[in-house]
Amino acid sequence: MSKIMNTTKRYFLPLIFVTMVVSLSSCSSNPTARNIDSPTPGPITTPTNSVSSQTPSQIPSVAQLREKSPNQESPKENTPSSSIPKAVTSKTTNVTLYTSDTQCQEFIPEKVSVPAEEPVTNVVNKILEKRDTSDFSLSGYRVNIKNGVATVDLRISPESKRQIASLSSCEQFALFGSLRKTLTSNSQWNIKEVRFTERGEDIVL
Repeated sequence: MSKIMNTTKRYFLPLIFVTMVVSLSSCSSNPTARNIDSPTPGPITTPTNSVSSQTPSQIPSVAQLREKSPNQESPKENTPSSSIPKAVTSKTTNVTLYTSDTQCQEFIPEKVSVPAEEPVTNVVNKILEKRDTSDFSLSGYRVNIKNGVATVDLRISPESKRQIASLSSCEQFALFGSLRKTLTSNSQWNIKEVRFTERGEDIVL
């Protein structure tokens, strides 16, 4: 009986050992296979999706840039035409304007800037503005230059309380004397004589 048990133990123990080795080898080989197979789909699918998502967005961006380019150039084309009127109106010329002193005895010269276009008319306007008061006002005037003779035609406002004939000698000196001195002293205008009229009629001073 003891021989039979010893024989059984001799064959049974190696069988258990072989079975354990086989089971351990199979368990250690399966994780390796899983680790090899699992990361394979990741890098294949990910770059494919990123490329496909970026490609459609690049195509319309080029078309949009082509559509916007004409609109960005249009303001540049309009810039030269809009700047020409400003350059013309900004031109001025310096002239000498003469005004009466407080005693109506002498003329005081003053350098002023007036628009280069029609400088004579503009300088006459400056003098008339200083002589326009609450009881004596002008509604308009005209300046005509011919053969060295300047004719200043004045228009008294209907609302003016005073007329030219009612002006004192000092007021006449300040108004007509300043106009005559200013127009004849600026040699660039070649004005030798100045006449004054009221609605075409000569003014007797």
